[in-house]
Amino acid sequence: MPRGGARTVSGPPPDPNSLRQARAAEAGGWKTLPAEGYAGPVPEWPLTEATPREEDLWTDLWAKPQALVWAEMGQELEVALFCRTLAEAERPDARADIKKMVRGYLDSLGLSVSGMLRNRWRIAPAPSTPGAVLPLEADRPERRRPSARDRLKVVPNGEGS
Repeated sequence: MPRGGARTVSGPPPDPNSLRQARAAEAGGWKTLPAEGYAGPVPEWPLTEATPREEDLWTDLWAKPQALVWAEMGQELEVALFCRTLAEAERPDARADIKKMVRGYLDSLGLSVSGMLRNRWRIAPAPSTPGAVLPLEADRPERRRPSARDRLKVVPNGEGS
């Protein structure tokens, strides 16, 4: 009887910086999503009447960068099902299998780190204004790496051991 074998999510997720996976990345390619999010129109809710929580989730999700791909692929139904399942999983009496479904949706929709890597998506760096300094960088003193000369000690002649 065969054992093991390739599964859809077996093994580590792809690494965008891996030289070994460069050929696979060229063939499949990595998609860079805009940091500012999806600028297109929010689709209409495709399921039966939404609860207020589902409406909030729906609007928030369609502002994310991943929504660009969802719109291209026509995944409105899958996103709506995720909203409905997440709203149900948030209830205090939610079953464990509902919470597992949410985790699966997070990966398939690219909303988790592993989901982004498996879908070969990355988010573009946020545009920065020239001359802007991050608060942490402004507080950090400049550090200089010690040279070999700094580590040597001068011993006058005759005072050694």
